[in-house]
Amino acid sequence: MQSKYKKLLNNSVIFAVGSFGSKLVNFFLLPLYTYTLSKSDYGTTDIVQTTVNLLVPIVSLSIFDGVLRFSMDGSKKKEQVLTVGVMGTIIGSFIAVAVGLFLHFFNVSNSLYLVMMLVMQIFQSLFSQYIKGIGKVRTFAFNGVFLTFLTAVFSFISLLILKLSMPGYFISIILATFISNIYLFCRERLYYSISFKNFNSSLFKEMLFFSIPIIPNTIAWWATNAINKYFILFFIGTSANGLFAVANKIPSLLSTVNTIFFQSWQISAIEEFESKNNSKFYSTIFNAYFKIMFLGTSLILFILKPLMTVIVSNSFYHSWKYVPFLLLTVMYSSFASFFDQYYVASKKTIGVFLTTIIGTIINIVLDFVLVPSLGIEGAGISSATSFFAIWLVRIFDTRKFLITKIDYKVFVLNQILIFIQIALLFLLRGVLMYCSSMLVVFAVFFVNRDVMYLTMKTLLSRILK
Repeated sequence: MQSKYKKLLNNSVIFAVGSFGSKLVNFFLLPLYTYTLSKSDYGTTDIVQTTVNLLVPIVSLSIFDGVLRFSMDGSKKKEQVLTVGVMGTIIGSFIAVAVGLFLHFFNVSNSLYLVMMLVMQIFQSLFSQYIKGIGKVRTFAFNGVFLTFLTAVFSFISLLILKLSMPGYFISIILATFISNIYLFCRERLYYSISFKNFNSSLFKEMLFFSIPIIPNTIAWWATNAINKYFILFFIGTSANGLFAVANKIPSLLSTVNTIFFQSWQISAIEEFESKNNSKFYSTIFNAYFKIMFLGTSLILFILKPLMTVIVSNSFYHSWKYVPFLLLTVMYSSFASFFDQYYVASKKTIGVFLTTIIGTIINIVLDFVLVPSLGIEGAGISSATSFFAIWLVRIFDTRKFLITKIDYKVFVLNQILIFIQIALLFLLRGVLMYCSSMLVVFAVFFVNRDVMYLTMKTLLSRILK
């Protein structure tokens, strides 16, 4: 196996250890949240967290994206890159705190929790992206598990023992992220690299020129991914948003697969962009990637109903019917994110925004039409459609600098099988539904047997090694 494929695989294995650990703990936190928080409270916490995710790139000027890209650039001094990132992050944090205090003065609910979560998350993004950029992937992966473990411990204490309800949810996230930041800062001795002497104004301008176009893209991406929650909140209410938030947790199993791959793909996409056979490399990886995503989607659909009976309370069980469309959303957004790295690697980040805004417009229009008429299902359908549109646009747009050859025959066959499996969930019940769904799962495995064989062979060899 060529070194570039081997490196991508090795990094993926490392990130798999971290991601599976963190996602598994996160997944088992869901029963804790659904049993200790009401639908309304859970919906509110989800809105606050969603708002934080929107504000992170705005307040920080997305400087952490520049830190990742430029720390991998051999012509740049890593100490200068980190110092520039820290300076930009500190300035943004001061502004955020000032605005948060102003909002608290006017009794805006949860404003202090929001700003504390925001500042902690900004520094988490900065430190973790820098550590990944300088090749410390093991530290990066371990930190994911460590952060989630801390969140679980503090959530257990605050929600079950102290019974702090919604404030306990926020406090657990703030404390966990703060300790994780301290760990990253001390573990890699970042304090030795941060100094006013290392601040380079020209590098600061260059990094901002790279990072700022990512901000509107992130906003548009956030809008495409999260604006549904605000439509649900407006048209239906906070309880419905709580159901939607719980339904969103199930596709996190699939997003784990994407996270594992995406973390290592970010590195390989940048490193291999200038190589002679970059088109073949990108095409080979994407064709294997979409097959794995379809396999994951099919397996989750098969276990969906029995899984919901175990991990959520009875009042949240019916949220299963929203999961299939959200699984499609995760899958299509993952495909779009794959092509997102083409723009980052080529430093043509303006293209990321222009392609994302198309999907955002489609999502908003469909939300206005579908949420009032179909309810929560309409939000899922609009999200899946918009991300599929983004992916299609990027396929054609990225041909300007790199052509990806996709096995469309296998892709379409996979898609048809997934649609059949979704229909079975809604049309059949009991043993007949499970038997029919299992046949579809076998069909999906057969269609993607080549990547399954390679995956199992590689994993077995690494386990034996």
